[in-house]
Amino acid sequence: MMHQGYLYRVEKIINRFGFGLFMVLLFSTCTGPGGVRIIKMGHGLGVTHPVHEAMVFMADRIEEKSQGRIIVKVYPNQQLGTERELVELLQIGSLGMTKVSSATLESFAPPMQVLSMPYLFRDDAHRDKVLKGPIGQKLLLESEDFWLRGLCYYDAGKRSFYSKNKPIESPDDLKGLKIRVLESNMATNMIKSFGGSPTPISYGELYTALQQGIVDAAENNPPSLFTSRHYEVCKFYSINEHTAIPDVVIISTKVWDSLGEEEKQWIQEAADESAEYQYKLWEASVEMSLLEMEKAGVSISYPDPAEFRQAVEDMYDNFRMSQPELYAIVEEIRMVGN
Repeated sequence: MMHQGYLYRVEKIINRFGFGLFMVLLFSTCTGPGGVRIIKMGHGLGVTHPVHEAMVFMADRIEEKSQGRIIVKVYPNQQLGTERELVELLQIGSLGMTKVSSATLESFAPPMQVLSMPYLFRDDAHRDKVLKGPIGQKLLLESEDFWLRGLCYYDAGKRSFYSKNKPIESPDDLKGLKIRVLESNMATNMIKSFGGSPTPISYGELYTALQQGIVDAAENNPPSLFTSRHYEVCKFYSINEHTAIPDVVIISTKVWDSLGEEEKQWIQEAADESAEYQYKLWEASVEMSLLEMEKAGVSISYPDPAEFRQAVEDMYDNFRMSQPELYAIVEEIRMVGN
């Protein structure tokens, strides 16, 4: 007997995509001629984004390692759906792999919330030790009960505010502004702590939302701001680096469980290699993005983060009181490298 939650997700996807596209997706992870396994991988970013380049690298490495027995086809630009929709497709096994923000996984793996806490990491070295160490590796598997298995982390840099009408130099500048946020309780609570009005909007709809004044500002890393061309609308970028939320490459457990041990090894190795490659791409992309946006007339400022840090202290106090088990992970993270 099929699980009721499974049938509910199938119904949602058919309603959202239509039955025809659903049937295409249903067989998108399959065995082709000569026993070749084909896995579809969708994501929401453009082809010039370092995340897409890393995914293509991973697909190439999987094909090489498997000697052509596994082919991963990468579909960018929300061709197969928004980030949330792609996760749902993975859950029913109609899509093989995707990349999501760890914030998106909060609904499926509550411990992932800790990675969205503002000013959690001391610096890049601290973040890398956490994600590559036992804490990070354990978090990758927290969503398996929801048919999602994390393979590796991608660098998603540090998120800062960009706005249409004025720079965000302190939390006071956010008061009364509608700020686009990820679909994440942590992101919503953070904007409220800063005094802004959090407004969840899908990434693919954000450019238009900014143009039309549905939101006044948003927050993201430099490569995403540049490749999305949001800088054409928002001419102020205030780099306060309030969060360093990693991306996660995930695979449907329905696909993963169908693989042999050697096939799993090929995919995991290729994912790990792509993560190393993506980290290098990311560093170069941040520098290039900032340079190009300055050329395009974007005013880039570096406000003192002290006031922003102070404004979110209540988030940590509330988290400690409301979710002590998860707050224990925060304390573990803070101890790494000390």
